[in-house]
Amino acid sequence: MKNEGIAGTERFASPGKGRGLRAVKHFAVGDLVFACPAYSYVLTVNERGAHCEYCFTRKEGLSKCGKCKQAYYCEIDCQKGDWPMHKLECTAMCSYGENWCPSETVRLVARIIMKQKVTTERTQSERLLLLSEFEAHLDKLDSEKNEMNQTDIAALHHFYSRHIDFPDDQTLTVLFGQVRRIGSSSYTSIVALMNHSCSPNVIVTYKGTVAEVRAVQDIQPGDEIFNSYIDLLYPTDDRNERLRDSYFFTCVCNECATRSKDGGKMALQKLSSPPQPEEVRKMVHYARNVIEEFRRAKHYKNILFSTICELSQEKMSSIFADTNVYVLHMMYQAMGVCLYMQDWDGAMSYGEKIIQPYSVHYPAYSLNVASMYLKLGRLYLGLERKTQGVKALKKAIAIMEVAHGKDHHYVTEVKQEVEELK
Repeated sequence: MKNEGIAGTERFASPGKGRGLRAVKHFAVGDLVFACPAYSYVLTVNERGAHCEYCFTRKEGLSKCGKCKQAYYCEIDCQKGDWPMHKLECTAMCSYGENWCPSETVRLVARIIMKQKVTTERTQSERLLLLSEFEAHLDKLDSEKNEMNQTDIAALHHFYSRHIDFPDDQTLTVLFGQVRRIGSSSYTSIVALMNHSCSPNVIVTYKGTVAEVRAVQDIQPGDEIFNSYIDLLYPTDDRNERLRDSYFFTCVCNECATRSKDGGKMALQKLSSPPQPEEVRKMVHYARNVIEEFRRAKHYKNILFSTICELSQEKMSSIFADTNVYVLHMMYQAMGVCLYMQDWDGAMSYGEKIIQPYSVHYPAYSLNVASMYLKLGRLYLGLERKTQGVKALKKAIAIMEVAHGKDHHYVTEVKQEVEELK
């Protein structure tokens, strides 16, 4: 494939950040900065059956692997192309049956090890950064993360020992540390080279297994190219807590320095007697704990969870305004429960309360906002509110055309939905 846009960037020493990526040409909003295939990747288990294991194309009528009957492919060429990697899992899937359960991280590491054994030259993904150059930060891991690494190493040996000659455990520990920082089921070195900002000037999306990076702000020659590593809905302190925990640094971008959006994100109810700072602090602590508990929960789309959402939202709303991000988080969870339980009116009601604050709190061209417009648009259409539905879908398209590119199949599908409504 072509490396469009890679010629418009260069690696450089970013002051205070180490390595970085910067532009050597101008990029307007929506321009493709670069596209690059993933070095290695795995399809998540819950996407199997709907996507091709090799090219990630989403379609109906995929063909099963004849042996394990768990991997699906578009065509015979995709199945042949994936075999060097799928063979790592195919026999084991047959042997272990329902007990086949390595994590995505373990599966990705296994594929990276195999790729390293058979690759002698730099791949397109490694043109600016080798995997071996990526930081593992082992000295900063707490006991929980160290234990997680050791558990993953044990799982790697358990599930893959028939097919891979492993490096020593110290090398594996470093590799797991490097991969865990990526935080996804694919690894693309050039993407990993970009530093974080809470006001990013690019967004990373995928077309199949190819990472595409597009400008969401005007980028001038010499500007550093910044991606976001985390969900940007939350206030500065929350974002930096997440960055320190997962990536071991504190962000000093302009958004964090000025805290310009924190007032809106932490909006309080307009009460005759304003809450005291200590009351606000305690409510923030409560909200963070609730959000963390929900994040850890495995099965939560039921009536009990809906009740917990409503009670938590009611408690937070005694101090926080409806546009406060903690209240919005609970509304989003409640909307998910409504969708699961097919309470379409309830889901629409939550979506209508969420969408405007999302549009303010998130950066421009956020896919979180586009996703909410898509959900709302389809809810409106299902409830026979065609005009509102089409309007919401068009707002989603406007964001997606910048973030995904006008030729992306996601954009094409939504445009087709709108066209069929005429």
